[in-house]
Amino acid sequence: MYKKVEVQIGGKTLSIETGKLAKQASGSVVVQCGETMVLVTAVAEKENKPELGFLPLTIEYQEKMAAVGRIPGNYFRREIGRPSEQEVLTCRIIDRPLRPLFADGYYCETQVIATVLSADQQNDPDVLALIGASCALTLSDIPFGGPVAGARVGYVDGSYVLNPTKDELKTSRMDIIVACTRSAVVMVEGKADALSEDEILAAIFFVHEQVQPIFDMQDQLREANGRAKRVIEPPQIDEELMAQVRTVADTGMQTVISTADKMERGCLYDQLKATVVAELNTDGTRAKEISNLLSLHKKKTMRAKIVEEGTRIDGRAFNEVRTISCEASYLPRTHGSALFTRGETQALVSATLGSERDQQRVETLGGEQSNRFMLHYNFPPYSVGEARRMGGPSRRDIGHGTLAMRGLSAVLPSEEDFPYSIRVVSEVLESNGSSSMATVCGGSMAMMDAGIPIKKPVSGIAMGLIKEGDKVIILSDILGDEDHLGDMDFKVVGTDDGVTSLQMDIKIGGVDRDIMGRALAQAKEGRMHILGEMAKGISQARKDVSEYAPKYYTHKINPDKIRDIIGSGGKIIKALSAEYDAKIEVDDSGMVKMFCNNAAQANALVERVKQITAEVEVGAIYKGIVKSIKDFGAFVEIMPGTDGLVHISELDVKRVDKVTDVVKEGDELEVKVLEVDNRGRIRLSRKALM
Repeated sequence: MYKKVEVQIGGKTLSIETGKLAKQASGSVVVQCGETMVLVTAVAEKENKPELGFLPLTIEYQEKMAAVGRIPGNYFRREIGRPSEQEVLTCRIIDRPLRPLFADGYYCETQVIATVLSADQQNDPDVLALIGASCALTLSDIPFGGPVAGARVGYVDGSYVLNPTKDELKTSRMDIIVACTRSAVVMVEGKADALSEDEILAAIFFVHEQVQPIFDMQDQLREANGRAKRVIEPPQIDEELMAQVRTVADTGMQTVISTADKMERGCLYDQLKATVVAELNTDGTRAKEISNLLSLHKKKTMRAKIVEEGTRIDGRAFNEVRTISCEASYLPRTHGSALFTRGETQALVSATLGSERDQQRVETLGGEQSNRFMLHYNFPPYSVGEARRMGGPSRRDIGHGTLAMRGLSAVLPSEEDFPYSIRVVSEVLESNGSSSMATVCGGSMAMMDAGIPIKKPVSGIAMGLIKEGDKVIILSDILGDEDHLGDMDFKVVGTDDGVTSLQMDIKIGGVDRDIMGRALAQAKEGRMHILGEMAKGISQARKDVSEYAPKYYTHKINPDKIRDIIGSGGKIIKALSAEYDAKIEVDDSGMVKMFCNNAAQANALVERVKQITAEVEVGAIYKGIVKSIKDFGAFVEIMPGTDGLVHISELDVKRVDKVTDVVKEGDELEVKVLEVDNRGRIRLSRKALM
């Protein structure tokens, strides 16, 4: 049955309809705001597979170029199989708030697909896809514990703006997406222009308040068109076997969760598991069940140690950051580099400078986009002591790299002040908790080492949460096990002025304002400590870029002279580029940008450009070459490609019968400019200098 509901959100009409498109899916909706429309479907296989031990949930988000009336620019002229980075990031925004809300014990293959059908270039489809995914799951027979609502929040002229348009985002000091349940916040992702923790907190709960009508919309659609939910039996724990596991493993488990070294702790746990399985798996059929119960015992024991004993795995205080060491200029031939180590997490980060041609060009729904700043995050298997197949960046890698890039983008100098393209590459060499935040710290140091005049150094910290009943523990600089066995992963990036990016995921029903406020305040304390440690390695940008970086010079010319630099078919600019081993770029305003490998080449190239594009000045004196002889005078080249006429009467103070009596072709002649007429013809004189 067709059903459509509408509501006013942030001064715009948001509508959700179902029963018209993709009716064979388990749940299907079209979400629209303005002229942006997103179709979202949810489908799940019928067979539940508890033997998997995890939910095989797949989220896909597709941007179709037909949605903006364009044909894809690639060779095949169709959307290629590999999703763009923007599509990957949107998939993560949808996945993270939904995944914790499925019924315990639900292990069916589940797929949610969001397809952008129409895009008006103002209302972003990513938030609509998130709302649609929640609604499609809510309408389906899939045991989903939603609904979820979400919105983007901007900060324009001192006021919060819900779901700002693309034009409004250009002047916004904030771009944050928040996902919520009715009672709590479940996901945060975005960036800010060094805003305070109080401003960030207010923005997040501004969204929570404003999106409440979206829950009512989904409830109305469910009452009209919703399917009966599948009945899923939650996994049953064999309490007798669990008691046996606790008895056999308890002493060894206390040793495991008190061992600070990650690799040693892992080895001790593997040994303990082998011992427990060997002792309790008497019939040879319950090894996996025993292993799962031991893992559950580990989680409960670690959480109890924190909540009841007030002790973390490595013995730190709840707000204590691990030991930090950092070193700038670690790599001798990069333009900038830094080695950042925090506990057992280590990132080696390099910064490379390039010209405008090195910018990343990406095809998006809004057209081709050029990115001057790039950050690439690499997470090789050896960083966690594993041996596995190497491949391209995973969705996790792209998400972590984008979080770090957003945090550092806020402090970049303007392109007018520093016209280089910038690429930062983070190689994670060790990982035990928040390698993305190590990337932020190392990236900030590497950029300063490269001579990039960033506004402020940037650091980042990952916060955790253990919530048992009314007891709430906020953890600073979480370990990998604290992330895996805890309830929250909250990453906060910023300068000493404020927050520049943040990302929060949770594994429980949500966090309230009090918990998030405490986490932000404790994160600020840790961030400031880390900035102090980073300053011991490097505290501000080097005065000059690296000797190995390209040297950048500019020269402004008359736009009418652009053709003199380019030449027919680009002949002149290509010749100059080859002669001086340079990259030369000229924009429509007449700004000539030159990138050379050394200062000597750059200075010589600048002088050459000045010669080629110089304007002839009346009254100025030039040394030129006689190019041709006529009966009435001589044509003299006073600048490359610029000739003027010395009339026979201007060759000498006395009468001249023949031009060749005074000059011949190829002679060097000093002349003065008498006139440049409105047709650009130049009149010269030798006599005026005699």
